[in-house]
Amino acid sequence: MNRMRSLYLGAAAVAVLAAYSLPSLAAAPAAVSGNPFAQESPLPLHAPPFDRIKDSDYEPGFEQGMKEQIAEIDRIANNKAAPTFENTIVALEKSGRMLDRVSQAFFGVVQANTNDALDKVQEDEAPKLAAHQDAIALNPKLFARVKAVYDARTKLKLDPESMQLLTIDYMQFIHAGANLNAADKTKLMALNKEDASLETAFQQKLLAATKVGGLVVDDKKQLAGLTDAEIAAAAKAAEDRKLAGKWVIPLQNTTQQPLLGSLTDRSVREKLFDSSWTRTEKGDVNDTRDTISRIAQLRAEKAKLLGYPNYAAYVLYDQMAKTPEAVENFVGALVPPTAAKAADEAKQIQAAIDASGQHFDLKPWDWEMYSEKVRKAKYDLDESELKPYFELDKVLKDGVFYAANQLYGITFKERHDIPVYQSDVRVFDVFDKDGSQLGMIYFDYFKRDNKAGGAWMSNWVQQSKLLGTKPVVYNVANFTKPAAGQPALLSFDDVTTMFHEFGHALHGLFANEQYPSLAGAATARDWVEFPSQFNEHWALYPDVLKHYAVNYKTGETIPQALVDKIKNSQTWNQGYELGELLAASDLDMQWHSLTADMPKQDVDKFESQALANTHTDFPNVPTRYRSSYFLHIWANGYAAGYYAYQWTVMLDDDAFAWFTAHGGMTRENGQRFRDMILSKGHTEDYGTMFRAFYGKDPDIGPMVEHRGLVMPAAH
Repeated sequence: MNRMRSLYLGAAAVAVLAAYSLPSLAAAPAAVSGNPFAQESPLPLHAPPFDRIKDSDYEPGFEQGMKEQIAEIDRIANNKAAPTFENTIVALEKSGRMLDRVSQAFFGVVQANTNDALDKVQEDEAPKLAAHQDAIALNPKLFARVKAVYDARTKLKLDPESMQLLTIDYMQFIHAGANLNAADKTKLMALNKEDASLETAFQQKLLAATKVGGLVVDDKKQLAGLTDAEIAAAAKAAEDRKLAGKWVIPLQNTTQQPLLGSLTDRSVREKLFDSSWTRTEKGDVNDTRDTISRIAQLRAEKAKLLGYPNYAAYVLYDQMAKTPEAVENFVGALVPPTAAKAADEAKQIQAAIDASGQHFDLKPWDWEMYSEKVRKAKYDLDESELKPYFELDKVLKDGVFYAANQLYGITFKERHDIPVYQSDVRVFDVFDKDGSQLGMIYFDYFKRDNKAGGAWMSNWVQQSKLLGTKPVVYNVANFTKPAAGQPALLSFDDVTTMFHEFGHALHGLFANEQYPSLAGAATARDWVEFPSQFNEHWALYPDVLKHYAVNYKTGETIPQALVDKIKNSQTWNQGYELGELLAASDLDMQWHSLTADMPKQDVDKFESQALANTHTDFPNVPTRYRSSYFLHIWANGYAAGYYAYQWTVMLDDDAFAWFTAHGGMTRENGQRFRDMILSKGHTEDYGTMFRAFYGKDPDIGPMVEHRGLVMPAAH
């Protein structure tokens, strides 16, 4: 989510400033006739009119939207009146409305339901969007006006939110290169242009490689261990690829694959793991290694140009952590207890392998299966026992929605009159505790070959009192779609994902800001995951769990004995799970700690050395993402920011510890969290907000306890 709505549109930064001659665009161009983005959507809350939007509308929409905003920026920059907060900063917030509409719809759809036409639009428009971004951020007249307002800030008597907006806008202009000389601005734009093109290329290569990399199975016997529904889904995946008489296990965008915990044929597990591990390293057109090593170079050069020692320092200037050193200290403190926990888990898993009568050394592709066997033996918990209690619709309505109602008083009603971009997508109105409409939410839960991996939330429409808009948000995931007539049964990890993404949605739905740039989830990476991960805690909260965990066949509520098994097993495998995340976090930081004088890196060698240097090369615990398919950091805006997931685990465990100490799930506690965290957006400093709620600075104590880690004794 981007903070400076008018200047930072979610496309990679890049460009040729010469493409836009500001003085020549003083008058707003005429609207593109018939383009659905030319005017506000007539649908409720201005939801995107997907029934009218054609693939061919996006490119002219982008072009017209950029022209309109440049004309608006030109009027602001060349205004003869003295700079004021209203005619400069507020005017910036109001600019680019058409471009916002196009961008929000396009980037939502291209991530979730792309095709060749949309890929081509992204490829063509990414450099232009970056050029557009630079045309604004590097406009000397515009920056002079912003600086004049900023310099006069103590005399303006602004309210706190307006002062925050002014400060952030000024700092972002500086960060974008507004203080550079003309030659360095030209150099910056060239770096941005190449970076944007390469980020788009990486994303498209990764999607293609992931699709091609799915494991093709010739013999149904090799699928032993899978359920009938999973085998049917594999058959359907093969049919969709026109592979008659075969089965396909599609890849998700993580190293480990969900079915590695079920496939009993070890050779098939190894093939599936290898398919995942090497998906983008085949030496073909989808190999991403040359692309990412160049991206890393470009980012290091950009950081140097802007006065930072490396790209990580450049990125972290406005995050809660603030410095790479703070991140390394945080991650580093977790490595020793994680390594010890993972080593103990590996020892128990190897013992389970030996006890099975088989004789082989534990490898990464064995971990999920035998970890589950240990969990079952140790805690008598079998994931297959759980799935009948986690039917998707029941989890959504009687779990996710119920928890939100109990905490915040909000309610939901499904509607079928809002057009969607794909037939599986569902839409709900969201009503506040007083019955007024709070916003709207879309859910797109099932995996598709043309959908990016993982799960995410974003906005179709951002909340803003200034613009008179209410939030329209969406959640996207990659759950396996059941065969026709079968129920959509989830793993408990899937359930947790639903609660997680809905935590993001609440952050967006409870937005209560004047300015769209500061609203809702438009916050720093190491803050934005706090509300989502905090919301995960309610998935196992007793009053919530018993409300949604009902056997879809018998109607029986999940028995307490099974609940106890889930809870007792929560700390099992935490060494592995945290280990793969810490490895990815440090891999990210190492890539973005490269300096501009370093040569282009050999990706495989760099990765090996980076993990060894940070002691995150845990035996048999592979990094959650290898460099070559690390979508978060190369195309999704999480460069030097993947640590944020664990940083915000610290915040969310601290917050849940506060709830536990103050009565748990009560409306009073929910309202306090809504008022002090969820509705604040970026209207205050993150540390200030957290201390006000928690009563002190964040600490890793609750996180370590929650994961069952043991901190080494102090010497």
